[in-house]
Amino acid sequence: MLTQQIFDGIVVGGTYALFALGMTLVFGVHHVLNLAHASLFMWGGMAGLYVVTALGLPFPVALLVGALAGGVLGIGLDFVAFRPLRKRTDEFGPLVSSIGANLILLNIAQQLTSAQIMGYPFGTFPAVTIHFLSIRMSLLQLTILAFTAAAVLLMGWYFKTSFGRQMRAVALSETTASLVGINPLGVYLQTFFISGALAGAAGVLVGLAFNSVSFLMGEPILLKAFVVIILGGLGSVRGAIIAGLLLGIIQTLAVSYLSSELSDAVLFTALFIILLVKPTGFFPGMRRDARVVRQ
Repeated sequence: MLTQQIFDGIVVGGTYALFALGMTLVFGVHHVLNLAHASLFMWGGMAGLYVVTALGLPFPVALLVGALAGGVLGIGLDFVAFRPLRKRTDEFGPLVSSIGANLILLNIAQQLTSAQIMGYPFGTFPAVTIHFLSIRMSLLQLTILAFTAAAVLLMGWYFKTSFGRQMRAVALSETTASLVGINPLGVYLQTFFISGALAGAAGVLVGLAFNSVSFLMGEPILLKAFVVIILGGLGSVRGAIIAGLLLGIIQTLAVSYLSSELSDAVLFTALFIILLVKPTGFFPGMRRDARVVRQ
C-alpha cells in the first residue's frame, strides 16, 4: 500500500516538476515570476485536445502540438508583457503585467469554450495496466514519468551547450553578456519558448490523466508550482525537480492517510518546516550557478 502511494506521488510530482521547470527557468534568467505560466499550461492542454477531438490525430501529435502551442504563446507573452518592461529596475511591473496577460488568456479561453469542462474521447490513450511487485502502474503514468525524465535530461544537455552557457551568462548580467558578443534577445526567446513548451506539454499530459480540460485547469497547479520553486530554490532547475517529486509524494500520502481537505495544510506545514532549516531552498538558483561562465 505504501509503495503504491509513493509511486503515485512520484507521478503527481513529475507533473508538478514539469510545470515548475519552465517557471523556474524564466525566473532564473529574467528574475521575475511569470504568473501567466498557468495560461500557457491551459492553452497547451486545449491545443492537444483540439488535435485529438477535431482533427482526429493520435496522442503523440497532440503532445507535440500542445508543446509547440505553449512555446509560441510563451514567445508572444515575452513580446507583449515582459519586453516593454525589461529595462525597469523594479520587479513589480513585469509581475503585474504577467497577471494581466494571464487574465486576458483566461477570458479568451472562457469565451471560446463557454466555460465547459471537456474531456478526451475514449481510446485516446491505451488503457494498459502493468503490475510490478506490489505496484500497479498504468501506461499513462509510465509515459508521464518517461516524458518528465526525458525533459530533465534534455535540459541538462542544453545547459552544457553554447546556448545554455549564453543563458547562464545573461542570467548573471545582461550588460556583461552583451559585451562578450551574446545576444540577450535570442536568449530571452529561447527561454520563453522552452518554458512555454514544457508548460504546454504538461497541460496535455495532465488533461489526459484527469480527462478534464477547462480554462481554469492551470490555476490549482500554479499554487503548487509556487511551493515547488520556493522549496527547490528560486531559479534552481534541479531544485524544482526534487521539490516537485517531494511535493507529489507528500500530497499523495496526506490524501491517503489523512484526508484530501488536509493535504494543502500538510504541504504548507512541510514547506514552513523545511524553510526554517533551509531558508534559501534546497539549491541555489541560476544566478549563483551562473558564475561558472567565468571559467
